[in-house]
Amino acid sequence: MNDQKPNEPFDELMRRALRDEADRIEPADALPEIRARAHAQRQPAARRPWLLTAGVAALGTAAAVGAFTVFNGSDDVANDGDSVAGPGTTTSASSLPQGQTPSVTKSAPSPVPATLPPSTSPAVKTTTQPTDRGKPEQSVTSAVVPVYWLGQQVGVPKKSAAKLYRTWAKVSGHPAEEAVRIMTTKQPNDPDYYSVWRGAAVNSVTRSDGVVTVDFKQLPRTTLAPDLANVATQQLIYTVQGALSDDSSAVQITQQGRAGQKLFGQVDTSAPLGRAQAADVQALVWITSPTEGAVTGSKVTVEGTASAFEATVNYQLTNLKTRETKKSFTNTKEGQKFSPFAFSVSLTPGPWQIEAYLISDADGTITNTDSKTIEVK
Repeated sequence: MNDQKPNEPFDELMRRALRDEADRIEPADALPEIRARAHAQRQPAARRPWLLTAGVAALGTAAAVGAFTVFNGSDDVANDGDSVAGPGTTTSASSLPQGQTPSVTKSAPSPVPATLPPSTSPAVKTTTQPTDRGKPEQSVTSAVVPVYWLGQQVGVPKKSAAKLYRTWAKVSGHPAEEAVRIMTTKQPNDPDYYSVWRGAAVNSVTRSDGVVTVDFKQLPRTTLAPDLANVATQQLIYTVQGALSDDSSAVQITQQGRAGQKLFGQVDTSAPLGRAQAADVQALVWITSPTEGAVTGSKVTVEGTASAFEATVNYQLTNLKTRETKKSFTNTKEGQKFSPFAFSVSLTPGPWQIEAYLISDADGTITNTDSKTIEVK
């Protein structure tokens, strides 16, 4: 014991020094730091699904852009251009239909990091990735597609009698899908044409094994007479096949992936539907140029197509202000089959109505007609 006394001053000095150092240390609440660290660790995981999803969408969109132009039959000009489905309903290569957002014309910058580890890199899905209903059509920046409408058949007593009339539209995105969207949601520029597909909402158009599937989020709920329902169904089939440049593939109509609904209360959609003969559903005479509302010079050339008895197409032009009338006939290149016709006239300034029509060889009544209103300067 006595041997330790000489060391007591040193020991006491060390104890005091340690106590002084400890007294200067103020304990801090570590909970906020712990929470901050935990939040920092969770943040990347919370953002990752959004990053990957946006990245996949952007990459898939960029990969799908291609070139696609449709011309139906012998017609190699998109006659109606931007005015085909009414103001603001069709597009040029640099503008889009109002209310439509095709998935291909603009792609957002991908937020996916450039150096993702291989194990976490997203799989790129393009717009041509097969689905359970088939392969989606390729997206495009610009295309010209046919859109079919209904028109009342002249000379038929039934109010439900209608035939198909074709117009043209410029679209971006998926050509057939956009053509169907115009057909179901827009008004044609020509007041003589109409659609009974209002209320329908197209979802997608896919292809597999010779069948084109048109899936709708919602089919039209209108119930029609059987003959009108059949022609309205062909309106969809002709529009889709024309946009795909394929008149041989049958069309399967589904609602949210399910077939079998009675379209317009009449048409069985449980199996794919084929294209009807043109003579059974198409109007027998169309004016393809000039288009409705066109502004022209005094020399006007009228072009069209018709399936006419003895190849004869009658026409009448009427000045809607002065009631001046010009009336005559022309011939198609071939009779009793769809064939082009054309004629030229000189008109005075003002609004004119052009009518082309067929006359029954049996009783002399008008059986089919098409008309356009133009302004002559």
